[in-house]
Amino acid sequence: MPLIDRQALQTHFGERVRFDEPLSRHTSFRIGGPADAWIEVHTPEDIRVIQLLARETGLPVFVLGGGTNLLVSDRGVRGIVLHLGRPLGEIQWQPNGVGWHVQAGAAVPFKRLVTETIHRALTGLEFAEGIPGSLGGGLLMNAGAFGGEISNVVEWIDGVDASGEIRRVPRSELKFSYRHFDIEPGFVVTAMQFLLQTSEPDAVVARRDDAKRRRASKQPLGYPNAGSVFKNPAGHFAGRLIESSGLKGRQIGGAMISPEHGNFIVNVGNARAADVRALMQVATETVWQQHQVRLEPEIKLVGDWSE
Repeated sequence: MPLIDRQALQTHFGERVRFDEPLSRHTSFRIGGPADAWIEVHTPEDIRVIQLLARETGLPVFVLGGGTNLLVSDRGVRGIVLHLGRPLGEIQWQPNGVGWHVQAGAAVPFKRLVTETIHRALTGLEFAEGIPGSLGGGLLMNAGAFGGEISNVVEWIDGVDASGEIRRVPRSELKFSYRHFDIEPGFVVTAMQFLLQTSEPDAVVARRDDAKRRRASKQPLGYPNAGSVFKNPAGHFAGRLIESSGLKGRQIGGAMISPEHGNFIVNVGNARAADVRALMQVATETVWQQHQVRLEPEIKLVGDWSE
């Protein structure tokens, strides 16, 4: 692993760079070892500087948004962890006759955008009520629920590629699939634009409330978690498969398969990433043995798993 030039990073980013930063402070699981270098970026130009440095030195770069939908190794993340700061969290609204073009920074909290679109009686994102994390993270996993997906309303994305070029990528070049966005390696998304349609205010609120009710009735509350652990296999629901395998409440260390929903693993107290990973393995093997259905992770395993 190439050495990090700490002085060069501090010269450019000042107090926005931290070394050996515990990532447990920045994940919804409250789990994760240290980042070699944690840098808060405010502009695409900041990201360009980091991309060029990484290209010259061979340092890996990982983007950490809201810290949801991922499990960071107990050993942490080598290289640079890039975090999008508040200046990349703005929203702009532009009417187009039948609806609105909504341009939003990748750091915008998903919940904030949903709330503001509902206030304007715009339809297309009601499904996302209650989805945690940032828009950038939601885009990368093609976040969806109750028949809706973020890919249905995206018009373009802005970002910085691995060579340091600042680019806009149109919808025709974006490739989405179930809970996946096929993004080019090293591309850091900074903003995106949605096309949303106007609708009857009461209808938009009703759809939002329905999504909120359905999510609240199923998801565990009170313990740190990373959202759904596994993708739903074709023709099945991961949570039901795990429940019917008798795994609700199974615990390893400080991690437990939620008694409320089989597709959630919760941190009930000082859980390690290794505990969560071990529970994921138990669920995968047991469901396969009992149902001959292969579970695939929805959460991303991030960092140094060399152990």
